[in-house]
Amino acid sequence: MDVTGVMSTDAQRGGAGSEPDAPPVDAGPLASVAGALWRGVTYAARTVGVPAGVRGLAVELAYTAVHLSLYPWGLIDEVLRPAGTFVHHRTDDLSPSQRSLVVSDMDASTTPVLLVHGIVDNRSIFALLARQLRRRGFGVVHAVNFSVLTAFTGDIREAARELGHHVERICASTGADRVHIVGHSLGGLMARYYVQRLGGDARVDTLVTLGTPHRGSLIAHFLPPTPVPQQLCPGSDLVRELEEPAPGCRTHVVAVWSKQDQLVIPPSHARLEHPDLQVTEVTLEHVGHLSMTIDPEVVHLVSRLLARRPLRAGRDQTRPLAG
Repeated sequence: MDVTGVMSTDAQRGGAGSEPDAPPVDAGPLASVAGALWRGVTYAARTVGVPAGVRGLAVELAYTAVHLSLYPWGLIDEVLRPAGTFVHHRTDDLSPSQRSLVVSDMDASTTPVLLVHGIVDNRSIFALLARQLRRRGFGVVHAVNFSVLTAFTGDIREAARELGHHVERICASTGADRVHIVGHSLGGLMARYYVQRLGGDARVDTLVTLGTPHRGSLIAHFLPPTPVPQQLCPGSDLVRELEEPAPGCRTHVVAVWSKQDQLVIPPSHARLEHPDLQVTEVTLEHVGHLSMTIDPEVVHLVSRLLARRPLRAGRDQTRPLAG
């Protein structure tokens, strides 16, 4: 895993850990095809050419099967417990080590954490991450459910406004002034739009995006031609809008992306580079799109960042993550 704190600039796109991007707009069709083929070859070599890549692919396939089995529960759980699983969390049954966060950093432990899922998904994707955050002392961990139809009839801008309403309700019910948001895939893009374009930086202290297509994904071209897939295409009006200036943005953004992401194509489009945003970039080597939410190193990193604990150079910055 490589962790880099940056104030994003365009010049950093060629830095360490970068991936070959799509050819320039004015590139000829032959160059475009050659670029696509080269990206495919390098992705295949990284996935099946090394044991860590094969292991990462196996974990991704296994977790996909597990997640499909949990998916119905994510819908039923919303009906049974609409206020969320951890809204009345107590710490008296935790061990001293687990309560240490509450004792050492009261502000961090009382800041609500809102988990936002991706396209055609639900809160079940965060089953493990939510439990681990609760065990580490976070008092309110709430995962929202967006309608499945959002992917087909919705709009990312409207979903971001709805997210803002969720944030206001959580702040009203907990008395908190600010929240943390962890967004997976499309959920990270919704949260970023809320922070950058709708004044959400006044409420969001830290935004963590996991496998979010900040610059779009080529796979969106193969989805139904409805508003959300069109907004996820590289160069869409929404992608261009998010590239506009955002002076004075107060939210710290952590962009986690993986070179083995199967759904963000090319994977480097999950990197976040913006001159007005303070970004911590986390590069993974052999972690799949869905399994980012269960990877032990990612869970550890998210917990430490939200708890405002400094990253240790040995574990959190320099050691490559094999999967």
